[in-house]
Amino acid sequence: MERRALKPPGSFLSLEKLGRVRLSRHFELRNFLYSDIANFYGRPNIPDDPDLAIAAGRRLAEELLEPLIETFGPIDVRSAYRSPALNHFGATEVRPQKCSANERNYAGHIWDRRDAEGRMGACVSVGIPWFGRQGEAGRDWRDLAWWLYDHLDFHEVYVFGKSAVFNLTWREAPQKRILSYQSPKGLLVGPDRDAEPGRHARYADFPAFRGIRYPAIPGM
Repeated sequence: MERRALKPPGSFLSLEKLGRVRLSRHFELRNFLYSDIANFYGRPNIPDDPDLAIAAGRRLAEELLEPLIETFGPIDVRSAYRSPALNHFGATEVRPQKCSANERNYAGHIWDRRDAEGRMGACVSVGIPWFGRQGEAGRDWRDLAWWLYDHLDFHEVYVFGKSAVFNLTWREAPQKRILSYQSPKGLLVGPDRDAEPGRHARYADFPAFRGIRYPAIPGM
């Protein structure tokens, strides 16, 4: 029997139910709906297309975020899903401006719209406390960037600040590029720029990939 498409929540209870949809071992959809802009200005941040938001969010959580947790332990989710209406508000009316135009955020922070090429995607701003303290003490952000490049099948990483908080994007047909606002600024690697030789030595002291083991779930 074909499942009916989910509708945008029309009540508190339906929003609560949507927020409890599990995306992966550690994440429910509600973990990605918080927004400082929405909170401060009293604006909703609710998907227009819940099915697409869930589908994109599951790929992001399962393929990119779970490996981070199973390697480094807890991570900080700072900004994730934005509804088209909220993103437009952030891009046009909030100062200082914190959001780019909607078209640039489709299949990015706006999970429930495909991009101009029809690709599904999702973006989240992530901090890794294990590395963040080292970054604040002067460790090169590229040590973490090259680890991400060699271990995760992301579309884009964009690094901000000394603690190496970064935007992490999953998208269909990924380009696997890394950029940074930190020095050296700009493009580190991408389709037209090769990876750094000998980069593996940069993260030789990192924890084992997915080395944290969690109790098995009976019957799964």
